Amino acid sequence: MAEPNKFFDPNAEAVRLRAITNARRKTTFRQSRLDRYTAELLQLRQAGATIAELQRWLRERRVAVVHATVSRWLNRQNAGGTNVGQIR
Repeated sequence: MAEPNKFFDPNAEAVRLRAITNARRKTTFRQSRLDRYTAELLQLRQAGATIAELQRWLRERRVAVVHATVSRWLNRQNAGGTNVGQIR
């Protein structure tokens, strides 16, 4: 049977493990594929285009995204202070 380590500090080990957990938990934010078309998408939305129409417009430019992606992106743009992203 192995002897317990006399130099083991459970408090220090818990702090070390918590630091590792916090470092792993941090999310890295990637740039959205839609960010490239921000001006166009917001102008189309302001002109009355639906999310499905925006999705089709993006597909014509070889950007395949689902309805929810466009919706979330518009909501995030709305959080920035513009009302054009609001879902009706």
